Amino acid sequence: MKILITGTNGMVGKNLVERLRVNKDMTLFMPKRLDLDLLDKDSVFDYMCANQPDLVIHLAAKVGGIQANISEPVNFLVENNLMNTHVIMGALSAGVTQFLNLGSSCMYPRDKDILYESDILTGELEPTNEGYALAKVMAARLCTYITESRGLMYKTIVPCNIYGRYDHFDEARSHMVPAVIRKLHAAKISGCTEVSIWGDGKSRREFMYVEDLVDFLVWAIPHMEQLPDMINVGLGLDYSIDEYYQIGAKVIGYTGVFTYDLYKPSGMRRKMMDVSKSQKLGWNAKTSLQSGMEKTYEYYLKEVLHD
Repeated sequence: MKILITGTNGMVGKNLVERLRVNKDMTLFMPKRLDLDLLDKDSVFDYMCANQPDLVIHLAAKVGGIQANISEPVNFLVENNLMNTHVIMGALSAGVTQFLNLGSSCMYPRDKDILYESDILTGELEPTNEGYALAKVMAARLCTYITESRGLMYKTIVPCNIYGRYDHFDEARSHMVPAVIRKLHAAKISGCTEVSIWGDGKSRREFMYVEDLVDFLVWAIPHMEQLPDMINVGLGLDYSIDEYYQIGAKVIGYTGVFTYDLYKPSGMRRKMMDVSKSQKLGWNAKTSLQSGMEKTYEYYLKEVLHD
């Protein structure tokens, strides 16, 4: 089986490649940005036609945290929309019959507490990452249109927030869990007794360890026909921002106090996936939050700080 994976420099891509490389029945195409510019339509179409993959797993995206999304809305919308369209339509043009598109929980309306797949396009998006979300929604709908009109299997997997090995820990691009780890480690090392939390700490988030998402992607490859057009993948439970900091403090050994910067945005008050569809297929995430943060902190100490 020939599999083309985009975004292999990203967190999910690196973990997925490590998992699939041991399978001798698979030939992996893993073009880097220097080899294939996904913003260049002709290059993408030519690459698809030349390599004729059986399956495309589309993970590539321009990503970032709240600060990056607020400061660069044009780039997050335009670049992601172009990449998604080129890869999906390039695969269709090359006759690819199976496609796994990675969505995002930010595709859901901001006012939904529990996120059901049917909620897409039923309400206003969260303004702090609207551009990124719009591009993800369009890609998911395009895959559904292709599935419905062409009889192909172009499916979208919508994960909850992801963290783990190969995550971004720098301030400009980091999401919440790596940001928590970086801040608490710095406070511990410097002897700082106070760490500030954005917002009031009461917003709730669902974060899944990256190896669990990879586990689902690997499971999905031989089960494409069983997948609905769109499926949530997550824990089915969430934690408050406070709880992430508290568990992080326990893992890292930070013993100071927390304060709250109420002038900073808290984002959506709650985002938790309904995972009944994936559970009916017999799949459940296996990694607890504390275990996942322990593994991520170990990676941070050995790989990020060491470099």
